[in-house]
Amino acid sequence: MAQITLKGNPFETVGTLPAKGSEAAFFCLVKTDLSEAGPADFAGKRLVLNIFPSLDTPVCAASVRRFNQEASTLDNTVVLCISADLPFAHSRFCESEGLKNVVSLSTFRSPEFGINYGVTIANGPLKGLLSRAIAIVDADGIVRYTEQVPEIVEEPDYIAALAALKAIV
Repeated sequence: MAQITLKGNPFETVGTLPAKGSEAAFFCLVKTDLSEAGPADFAGKRLVLNIFPSLDTPVCAASVRRFNQEASTLDNTVVLCISADLPFAHSRFCESEGLKNVVSLSTFRSPEFGINYGVTIANGPLKGLLSRAIAIVDADGIVRYTEQVPEIVEEPDYIAALAALKAIV
């Protein structure tokens, strides 16, 4: 389990992020059109898994905007914005913000995603939602970078994540 905080109050996730160098866990998540997406849909692409609790919070919204602007402009890269928000909320948010360079995915049919990636919050007021985390996966499906953001109201380390992404050949 990873220990994280919410405004200084400690709580835990169900596990830890995948190890660097490990194969990324399979997932089947729901897109905004209610179709499903998994690793095969992004085969041969570098992936940024931007994982967060809810689009209805300022920090989560900021991370989606930031990755839409920066990482999505890189060649052979797809940014997956993943939360337990319903696909309708993902769609509404991206439409209202004019975000077209990210793929929004919901875990609402697949709670095992949070377990497999070690990001489901196990206790506290956000129990059942996903913690704030980043995973960078290369075109061969290997995890090359991870970050479990220790304080959930803080943004991820964009500079480190983008540097790790750019270092993948």
